[in-house]
Amino acid sequence: MSFNPYFLIILKKLWAAFKDLIPIIVVVVFFQSVVIQQPFPEIGEVIFGFLFVVVGLMLFIEGLEMGLFPIGESMAYALAKKGSLFWLLVFSFLLGFSTTIAEPALIAIAKEASIISSEEGLIESTNKIMDNYAIGLRLTVAISVGLAIVIGVLRILKGWPLYYLIIGGYVLVMLMTLIAPDAIIGLAYDAGGVTTSTITVPLVTALGVGLANVIKGRSPLIDGFGLIAFASLLPMIFVMAYGLFWF
Repeated sequence: MSFNPYFLIILKKLWAAFKDLIPIIVVVVFFQSVVIQQPFPEIGEVIFGFLFVVVGLMLFIEGLEMGLFPIGESMAYALAKKGSLFWLLVFSFLLGFSTTIAEPALIAIAKEASIISSEEGLIESTNKIMDNYAIGLRLTVAISVGLAIVIGVLRILKGWPLYYLIIGGYVLVMLMTLIAPDAIIGLAYDAGGVTTSTITVPLVTALGVGLANVIKGRSPLIDGFGLIAFASLLPMIFVMAYGLFWF
């Protein structure tokens, strides 16, 4: 019996997605069966939902490979060939800003932070003040990510060593931690994680790799990666500064 080659390709990709989820399955099954020693509730729905996860993961990875990575690299290549540093930096900033401002995890954290801050008496418990605090927090993080991508692009263009910028950045994070209000420090550190979303990471990575490919003397492996590190670093600094402004 012969199978359609496209069907075999889909099966292969589904199997690859399934293998990526095996560690999660093992951990969940072990704790549910051995530690908690209880049967899975609604086992049929659990299995059905897991199948959706496998298919969704396969489609997501395929979408990244077919769409986001190529468009990120091609735009970086086109802007670099155009020779306009201004438009390249504008694109880099807007890419980081736009993908972050709409990040669902950031929206959720900003809203929760405004609620907790009002309950703790750090800000007024009015809808307007709480909304302004949440929106300001999102804008602060989005602007910091945009600037982080700009710095990362300049590093690729100028050939600056990555470790100098990373070490210097974390020294600044430690110094900001000493003077920032205690109420904002944990939130600031979390903000560095929520910025690396499923859309930001592939687009920004493709931008870096694309630039490193087109610029003479740059290595895609050595110079093309590292932008995400800045996208996680700068929000911590900016959010602690935001806390100094509010508290």
